[in-house]
Amino acid sequence: MKRLLKKVIDALTQKESVVLCTILASSGSSPRGAGARMAVFADGSTVGTVGGGEVERLATLEAREVLEKGNTRVRAFCLALDQVASIGMNCGGKVTIYYQLLTENDLTKLQRMYAAQDEDANTWLYLKIREGSVETFEIIDEAEALTKPDLFQSRAVLRQDEPVIYTEPLTRAGRVYLFGGGHVGQALVPVLANLGFRVTVYDNRRELADRSHFPEAAQVIYGPYENILPLVQLKEHDYVVIMTPAHQGDYAILEQVLRFKTSYVGCIGSRHKIARTQALLREAGISEEAIASVHSPIGLPIGAETPAEIAISIAAQLIQHRAKNS
Repeated sequence: MKRLLKKVIDALTQKESVVLCTILASSGSSPRGAGARMAVFADGSTVGTVGGGEVERLATLEAREVLEKGNTRVRAFCLALDQVASIGMNCGGKVTIYYQLLTENDLTKLQRMYAAQDEDANTWLYLKIREGSVETFEIIDEAEALTKPDLFQSRAVLRQDEPVIYTEPLTRAGRVYLFGGGHVGQALVPVLANLGFRVTVYDNRRELADRSHFPEAAQVIYGPYENILPLVQLKEHDYVVIMTPAHQGDYAILEQVLRFKTSYVGCIGSRHKIARTQALLREAGISEEAIASVHSPIGLPIGAETPAEIAISIAAQLIQHRAKNS
């Protein structure tokens, strides 16, 4: 999202119009769901995706027509071969795409969307579309969203009356605290960043606690594992991923973290290492419930062996947890 928004903002700053193609709704086996976006620029280039294949080719052509004529529109694509409106894809679903013509007048709102990507807060995008044109384009904070819980939910909402109302979660509160910046950590950070997680890396090795190793991280902290609290403020929406090089470091982090309410805690390591760490936690007075809440061994069981594979298994588990708890 950040890369797409940055490209759009740069184009609008140069007074170039852009068409933002947004999937408002999807059903069946469509390749992308609500909230998927593709920006189409005057030179025909694109950033992002609405699913690839024929639907994306046609969406790009229609977006270029919108750029030329300025006639914004909503279009439904049928993706089943046996239906009249089919476009030749056999996914068996349907997607509804809105083509939003953006100009320099929209810069402030796009810049707000971009800034929100780094905020530790729940925000939503709100669109009111009347007769094919955006009448209202706003970023909604949690306080306002709570006044209309049926409209601002954990998934996109589309009301196809007139005017059309579309809302979508834009950012989610919480960040991933990654303790241990070794090979797996270095493979994991870019994956999580691309999935919309804000990541703080914490390591007690000065040579690893360096932003040059983690350009996609929101923050990199150098500090001792034995006393993280002066440098880390854990909140209930946060994720904790522990992968220090030794069980002493794992224990030191867990003993502190498990005294707070967080959304997720996972720890890498062999079963022997985990059992030893759990015994120490019991001795420190950590409850069985808190110990049992730790995802350990961390990650989904996909047979991962290399750092890159382990990073994928961990990212997959965080996606699964976020989906179940959002």
